[in-house]
Amino acid sequence: MEPVTQTPMLSVIIPLGPEETDLGRLQGDLQLLPAGAEILLVCCPDNQPFPHQQQISATLSRFSIKWLVSVTGRAKQLNCGTAAAKGRFLWYLHVDSGFGPLLIQNLLRNLNNQPQGFHFSPLAFAHDGPGLIKLNQWGANLRSRWLGVPFGDQGFCLSRENMQRLGGYPEQVAYGEDHLLLWKARQHGLVLCCGDQALLTSARKYRCKGWGKLTLLYQHLWLRQALPQWWRCLTKKGEP
Repeated sequence: MEPVTQTPMLSVIIPLGPEETDLGRLQGDLQLLPAGAEILLVCCPDNQPFPHQQQISATLSRFSIKWLVSVTGRAKQLNCGTAAAKGRFLWYLHVDSGFGPLLIQNLLRNLNNQPQGFHFSPLAFAHDGPGLIKLNQWGANLRSRWLGVPFGDQGFCLSRENMQRLGGYPEQVAYGEDHLLLWKARQHGLVLCCGDQALLTSARKYRCKGWGKLTLLYQHLWLRQALPQWWRCLTKKGEP
């Protein structure tokens, strides 16, 4: 008789871009996951073999860990991880994310209370960027709480069933696959559920590329992408 394989409650999917060489603080934070969690690390051909892969696997050995290789591209890598995931809920993280035990407790409680919801966390920037990044943090949380438009660095989490309904991340876009997934969820009537504990993300890119330049670029891009999606919601032309 074959052993019965228990379905994990949570699968954590992390895409690793060509420039990624380690997991940073996330490697330690992942050890806070509940027992039985599944971790899927989705590499691309340009970062193969992934540095420290054996050491990372050993550190996270109490979890079910899968190393996957996908075509390069965040959406493609996220969808590759989704296809391989076995968990009831799928939690999508960036490699520069960070969290503590209270966030995990809050997320698990929210998943139990709202299993059909589209879950995300408030955003907090790490202290590795310019001082003005606090304005971006304030704006991101205002946008997500009051306008209902969180971004992928806020840790999207939803049931595998709902992700299948949404059809995964859109792959034929130049940017904003997380943003478009959010709008698709809204058009399908998924309830947005914001947690109480902030998910940490790096602000290094603002220091490297310039706070003002990058802030203006991101505002332009998300608004240009959001307006037609907002109109679809308003006119109720989204899929049922």
